[in-house]
Amino acid sequence: MRLFFTLCLILLSPRVASLGRDHSREWRNRAKELPGAAMGSARSRDFAFNLYRALVSADPGQNIFFSPLSISTSLAMLSLGARSHTKTQILEGLGLNPQKTPEEKLHKSFQQLLQELSRPRDGLQLSLGNALFTDPQVSIQDTFLSAMKALYLADSFPSNFGDPVGAKKQINDYVAKETKGKIVDLVKDLDSNSIMVMVNYIFFKAKWETSFNSKDTQEKDFHVSAETVVQVPMMSQEDVYYCLQDRALSCVVVGVPYQGNTTALFILPNVGSMEQVENGLNEKVLRKWFKIFRRSQLRLYLPKFSIAGSYQLEKVLPKLGIHEVFTSQADLSGITNHTNIQVSEMVHKAMVEVDESGTKSAAATGTVIMLRSAHMTFPRIVFDRPFLVMIVEDSTKNILFLGKVTHP
Repeated sequence: MRLFFTLCLILLSPRVASLGRDHSREWRNRAKELPGAAMGSARSRDFAFNLYRALVSADPGQNIFFSPLSISTSLAMLSLGARSHTKTQILEGLGLNPQKTPEEKLHKSFQQLLQELSRPRDGLQLSLGNALFTDPQVSIQDTFLSAMKALYLADSFPSNFGDPVGAKKQINDYVAKETKGKIVDLVKDLDSNSIMVMVNYIFFKAKWETSFNSKDTQEKDFHVSAETVVQVPMMSQEDVYYCLQDRALSCVVVGVPYQGNTTALFILPNVGSMEQVENGLNEKVLRKWFKIFRRSQLRLYLPKFSIAGSYQLEKVLPKLGIHEVFTSQADLSGITNHTNIQVSEMVHKAMVEVDESGTKSAAATGTVIMLRSAHMTFPRIVFDRPFLVMIVEDSTKNILFLGKVTHP
């Protein structure tokens, strides 16, 4: 009888709430402190953008929303129990070169990151966690369990997979509790062949540094495509924001800060330039943006939106070179002595709500021109066509959430 290893990831993205006026953070100075060793700013970001492109390719024209941090954390945990070529594929998919960088460094950086992100912050709820649900009848390697607890702060629970209905309820109840009821019924199907379910969750709720006035929200046109226009509630606010115009990528970027040192980047491609922006995003571009952001007075028009994403990653990750772990060739002998186990399913769910109170390679010759306030009138930036959204933790520059709003 084949034993299956089921890996489930979940995350909940932001619902925003209100806040006061304070744009005291200096992004340019913080960019100089970009942590090269911490989960690998570069590794995690390029993985994030590569995965984003794979998701867009699999579901063109649709809203996209996911957590690169949640998925990369889960893959890193899985690599602890993987061996031989299975491990190499996972590490290389995450952007790590096992021959040049010790695997231990990856896990230590995740450990530091989880500890950093778990610190209490004013005006921000950010909770991350990992859990293992294991069958008591199956012997799990002590070294794997110890590493999961020490490096990824993972809780471990016995689960009777011989009773699939009961096991499913146990796991789904845990997920619902940890995500404040926002993610329910994560696990849809379990059978008695399952031996483990691994869960990673993120709950994020933050307040804008300056809330939008709901009285200024009006119904406006949103151009889903050249042929389709829908009415959406459009928020507006005149304030100081971080902004820039990237002419190499043909887009405008506005940074709207939350309390608690996180920031939402809203990326508005020029008309007809969405594909150019999507193909050009990478770690170097993001690093460049952080360095040259400037604060400018402008009137921002941003639609209220609520989108959700649900993805079967076993169908998407092979595009990033991670495929053996989902096949009968998988080597997960670092988890258990059983030789016939594989990951049967990898589920990722995410959702985001944005409202008035809060909530988410350029060519070498390319130049970036920043927006500058006019003397008499302030620039207007109107997000009335498909755009990208990225929620970044300021101190580590890790991408918590990444998405595309095609239809608010």
